[in-house]
Amino acid sequence: MKVLIIDDENKARSLLQTIIRECCPEIETVFEASNLLDGVAILKSNAIDVLFLDIEMPQHSGLELFDFIDINSVNFEIIFTTAYSEYAIKAFEFSAIDYLLKPLRPNKVKEAIEKAQKSLQQNQLQQRLLELKNSLSSDKFSKLALPVEDGVLFVKLEEIFLLEADGMYTNFHLTKNRKILISKPMKYFSDLLETKELFYKPHRSYLVNLKYLQKVVKKEGTYIEMENEMRIPVSKEKKEELNLLLQDLQ
Repeated sequence: MKVLIIDDENKARSLLQTIIRECCPEIETVFEASNLLDGVAILKSNAIDVLFLDIEMPQHSGLELFDFIDINSVNFEIIFTTAYSEYAIKAFEFSAIDYLLKPLRPNKVKEAIEKAQKSLQQNQLQQRLLELKNSLSSDKFSKLALPVEDGVLFVKLEEIFLLEADGMYTNFHLTKNRKILISKPMKYFSDLLETKELFYKPHRSYLVNLKYLQKVVKKEGTYIEMENEMRIPVSKEKKEELNLLLQDLQ
């Protein structure tokens, strides 16, 4: 197998080279590029099997790859690598073969290579690349990428009851009585989700999925009752906005 690493950080490329050399004997050749355009030149002149593609780079993001190559000529798998988990929202609709969060771990790299190798053998590449191109050019997404201890957890938006602020952390209340504490402030997620029609912020500490709204109680201070029986306060400045929203939903 032949691999190309596109990453603007020398240390990141060197680390990945070391991991590949020690853990992935099936890889015979590794090419490197420090920016997207140099990487595209290598892709056009060599038969690459797997591309490790960094996303956050100067001049051109890794997400701009399809602006410079014809998707119909692509015959390699893409594995995104980045230190920023928010990019998983765009890069991962099961279209890229994998998504690795930095710092890279040898076992995760090995698993990604094995997955890519299996996919290449099954010849499913073109369909998934088309899906990937569509997802990168669209603001639509159906999953949220949550950084957890052992990697990135992808949660469907419809599985989210509500988000609850906890200092610099966020509690995710999910279906099936699941609760996950994520080490990012709620503002980070509310900026992403408030643009989605179903999510509403009745209070600075909460973001709720209106799909699971059960009742609005207007006594002893207005509050929202969710299907999981949690009661969410509605701040004074949000009451009128909530009333207008409820009228639209009726």
